[in-house]
Amino acid sequence: MAPELIILAIVIVTALVFDFTNGFHDTGNAMATSIATGALKPKVAVALSAILNLVGAFLSIEVAKTVGKEVVNLNLTSGSDLMIIVFTGLVGGITWNLLTWLLGLPSSSSHALFGGLIGATIAGLGLSGVLWTSIVAKVIIPAVAAPLVAGIISTVGTALIYRFTRSVGDEQKERGFRWGQVGTASLVSLAHGTNDAQKTMGVIFLALVASSSIDPSADIPFWVKLTCAAAIALGTYLGGWRIIRTLGKGLVEIESPQGMAAEGASAAIILTSSHFGMALSTTHVATGSILGTGLGRKGAEVRWGVAGRMVVAWIITIPAAALVGAVTWFIGHMVAMVSNELVGALVIFALLVVLAGYMWHRSRQAPVTHDNVNDQWVEEEPETPVVEQAETPDQDNALTGTMVHAKVGEIIGHDSRAGAHKHFSNQ
Repeated sequence: MAPELIILAIVIVTALVFDFTNGFHDTGNAMATSIATGALKPKVAVALSAILNLVGAFLSIEVAKTVGKEVVNLNLTSGSDLMIIVFTGLVGGITWNLLTWLLGLPSSSSHALFGGLIGATIAGLGLSGVLWTSIVAKVIIPAVAAPLVAGIISTVGTALIYRFTRSVGDEQKERGFRWGQVGTASLVSLAHGTNDAQKTMGVIFLALVASSSIDPSADIPFWVKLTCAAAIALGTYLGGWRIIRTLGKGLVEIESPQGMAAEGASAAIILTSSHFGMALSTTHVATGSILGTGLGRKGAEVRWGVAGRMVVAWIITIPAAALVGAVTWFIGHMVAMVSNELVGALVIFALLVVLAGYMWHRSRQAPVTHDNVNDQWVEEEPETPVVEQAETPDQDNALTGTMVHAKVGEIIGHDSRAGAHKHFSNQ
């Protein structure tokens, strides 16, 4: 087999691996609130989401066109050089997806992919290799606007729901909205398939163009649609439980009316963006919607500390994935200079396998599964000193009594009888 075809096969396999990580990384976008409220059992939720992601992947190809034709300047590169750029960009996206999954941070798989491609393209072609106008119009602007719009819609929707159902009993309200959540969560899953599965289709299309297997003006082949749909569906079914837990339990204590409002807002925005070919971050949309429900329900607890950590992850996603994409491109390039491009691609692929294996091993040390995904969320709290009433010298020896301990604590800056540290490690 020719080296170019082997490199093409490696790129396609890596693209499907990214699609798989995209599936389990983003399952929570559709199903976290339904799982948190008990509207759907965890395993049923991920199975339903997988089926609808599979169906949704065939409904639109506008986002695939954006990824395949509006990121890399195809006039500046072709052949194996373009395939290596695509390959190392995918490595950047996969690496960031796995790291944020390990940390339980709902970052954007879409932005991880774009970041990886941008970094690899800059390393291989320079700044002129990136179609910046398209990136700004169809990636950056939606990234900023989507969570804000989703949050506003969700806030208003939640407030209206609670106002209109004031006379309905709590038990009846919960039961009715749980059924409603099944419908809205299903719609989000369908919408996710129309947006996120398309991105990997666009990447494989780029690789096929690079290998001269397809004309740049051609449509996405059916086998590409099928394999990408299957990969994201399988990843979705396995469930990214760590991220589902953060979205469902870590941001806001969700009730069923809130869950329905969040899912309805998310589905509307994602479907609209897919229609216009905007490679939207479904994670940003879902998170904005969930936060909006906390603002829309009076007395709801919003954990802004968790939200803040997520926003930091959002901000650094594109540059971090770009850095990994650029570094892996340079590694592959240096190996290729010593031997050839095929060996460079194999070395990078081996590094990816080792890194993925390491992160999977680390995740097993504190696993999150469908059995504990809905456990109560407990934030780590600072150590709190125990304050006791000092006893008189008659009741306690002057050298060993509590007054001496209290004075020593004041001198060294803390109470020597501090209370137990309450710790919970977020999975």
